[in-house]
Amino acid sequence: MFVTGALFPIGLIIIVLTGAELFTGDAMFAPMAVLQGHVGIGRLAYLWVVVYIGNLIGSIFMAFLVSYGPYTSWSVAGVATVTAFGLRAIAIGTAKVSYTGAMGILSCFFKAILCNWLVCLALFLGLAANDVIGKIVAIWFPIMAFVASGYEHCVANMYFIPAAIITNGFTGNTVDNLNWVGMWTNNIIWATLGNIVGAVIFMAIVYYYCYKSEICALCETK
Repeated sequence: MFVTGALFPIGLIIIVLTGAELFTGDAMFAPMAVLQGHVGIGRLAYLWVVVYIGNLIGSIFMAFLVSYGPYTSWSVAGVATVTAFGLRAIAIGTAKVSYTGAMGILSCFFKAILCNWLVCLALFLGLAANDVIGKIVAIWFPIMAFVASGYEHCVANMYFIPAAIITNGFTGNTVDNLNWVGMWTNNIIWATLGNIVGAVIFMAIVYYYCYKSEICALCETK
């Protein structure tokens, strides 16, 4: 888990430095824009839907590539053997669809709140840095903390769970809830809602009202 946590921040660093869109980041930035009166709820909903679908398509596409690539090895006859990386991917996906019952779902929801709280803090810290190295360092540690702590990130899980589903298909084994329905009912829905709560309530609303006077003063000078 430590190694995974140490490597995982690379994804968000690439997103920030290239100006790409991440749903969990937009779950904070878009509501802030609404609170400041720059956009309406309709534009927020449009952004969230488009980015969410885009992140989902990209995640599943990447899951397909790795499942047929490094997660499996292939014989001349075209028979797949799951590699050690693939077995680890199946284990991760299995754990992520193991939230069952009311308390299991609540656990996933709370982990998702904590997750996006850290992700949004990482984005805030990244904005505070003026150079590339500063942004990398600022983003690295909060993201490493959420991964190492086992929190739930809906976009990351859009990759982890499909990769596990596709790779597990080569084993011929059946794993409870490790399927396309279980992906949504046992994780993605609740992770998404928790991520939104963490971003909107604990970041957008709190930081807007903490710095409302400074924001208004800045707007008046422009």
